[in-house]
Amino acid sequence: MSAYAKLGRDSSARKALFRDLATDLIINERIETTHAKAKELRPIVEKMVTLGKRGDLHARRQAAQFVRKEIADEETGKDAVQKLFDDIAPRYEERQGGYTRVLKVGPRRGDSAELAIIEFV
Repeated sequence: MSAYAKLGRDSSARKALFRDLATDLIINERIETTHAKAKELRPIVEKMVTLGKRGDLHARRQAAQFVRKEIADEETGKDAVQKLFDDIAPRYEERQGGYTRVLKVGPRRGDSAELAIIEFV
């Protein structure tokens, strides 16, 4: 048994998937995906918020290595790293973890996959 869900992908495709999902979650602050993907995404995003709380240059560069830079928030024009460090991380300054929640939605219509919403608390 593996320590993580493979999600039917090889390692590079899985890494790309989670980079995109993490970036989308940071930009939109709430996304709908399958329950398995949401459960796997949670620790990744929690680590990103922890980097944001640290706030130093090294943490910013570590976050920028993982998060996609091409995608930006339409309203503010900030990219994901800027939004993470400027908007999201300061909200959780007093919180010691548990920055996201996963809510089950129900089965998807096409293939009956269990859907979930992952959002910041």
